[in-house]
Amino acid sequence: MAERLRLPPLGREMAAEFAGTMILILFGVGVVAQVVAGGIGDHDSIAWAWGIGVTLGVYVAATISGGHLNPAVTFALAVFKGFPWRKVAPYMLAQTLGAFVAALVVRWNYTEVLARFDPGHTIKSQGVFSTLPGNGTLPVSTWGALRDQIIGTAILLFVVVALTDLRNQPPLANLAPVVIGFLVVAIGMAWGTDAGYAINPARDFGPRLAQFLTGYGGAWRDQYGDLYFWVPIVGPLVGGVLGAGLYGLLVGRNLPEPARPDPTRPEPQYDVKP
Repeated sequence: MAERLRLPPLGREMAAEFAGTMILILFGVGVVAQVVAGGIGDHDSIAWAWGIGVTLGVYVAATISGGHLNPAVTFALAVFKGFPWRKVAPYMLAQTLGAFVAALVVRWNYTEVLARFDPGHTIKSQGVFSTLPGNGTLPVSTWGALRDQIIGTAILLFVVVALTDLRNQPPLANLAPVVIGFLVVAIGMAWGTDAGYAINPARDFGPRLAQFLTGYGGAWRDQYGDLYFWVPIVGPLVGGVLGAGLYGLLVGRNLPEPARPDPTRPEPQYDVKP
């Protein structure tokens, strides 16, 4: 009976990406709701919870799907690391759906708190679910936010590819997800001002759709009234390719090929799965 109910291989990978991304967003969007609308915590709380959410989400999905949790990661790995192109769209769909469902859970759970903080569900609390240029308050333009997303995601993919390159010095003892979580914490602490460090199209679009369907009529626009939803999609996809490509150019091509597989180095978790 269990075998009959088991999904085909790609379906299992999509389910894992859905689950891992859902865990990421439950912690990430949840902490922003708590800090912004509930008044508990600060920016450090946000940075740490997002990083921990990434770590836990990767651990949830890694064995089955590689634990990408991010269309920018999936796309960059397809461009440079041989990830099958036929799986790119299904992975992106699963990641976005996971983020969407998680955001609906957060929206439901924080219904009363959000209604008290921002009864009209306006730009005042829009940043709980989706990002804005200058976090909705600072004088950053659409193009400044796009620049920021390209740079931030390039940093993410440059380091992620380094951490999962067996020819380099990847973390051992299944610690790659922990180090990647620290990487996201660092990006949040250093690159969170101009555009809220989405660095992940699914992380932004899924919750943005959820908030639009639950009363945030201005979800697709920024504080200036301009269409903004495309920035956290295009910026990370471009930045991820740039970051992975720069790693290959500056470091990857200069590393020696291992003479034989090293049994002391397990296969990295956050990487390509055939």
